[in-house]
Amino acid sequence: MVNRAHIFGMAGAALLAACTPAPVATASAAPEYLGIQTALLDGDLVQFTVSMRGGNGAVDVADYAACAAAQYALIRGAGFARQVRTNIDFQGGIWRGDAVYTISAALPEGRKTLDAEVAVQGCGARGVPTV
Repeated sequence: MVNRAHIFGMAGAALLAACTPAPVATASAAPEYLGIQTALLDGDLVQFTVSMRGGNGAVDVADYAACAAAQYALIRGAGFARQVRTNIDFQGGIWRGDAVYTISAALPEGRKTLDAEVAVQGCGARGVPTV
């Protein structure tokens, strides 16, 4: 005969475990920004290669590239940038981002657009370097 108290006890424990908050991740090392390289590909299409250590990995690498693109747009007299793609790699403790953005004076179509002036201000507030 099956002990019903035992079955309900196990089910209750499983439900309780499902409600227990996940462990909080430990804070990552402070980001160390290792540099930005830019390359004009064609007209308004620009490639940004960034590298860094620490931080929150891929999220911070993509943010670093976006900050570079926003500042580059301002330097070129444009007010906007639109992300075309960002590839991220991690090797030997170094995060690398290879991002391509279009730079334009008018707000480009698409979902991944940046108002360059607003973005650069945010980057400065977060301590993320720009070009």
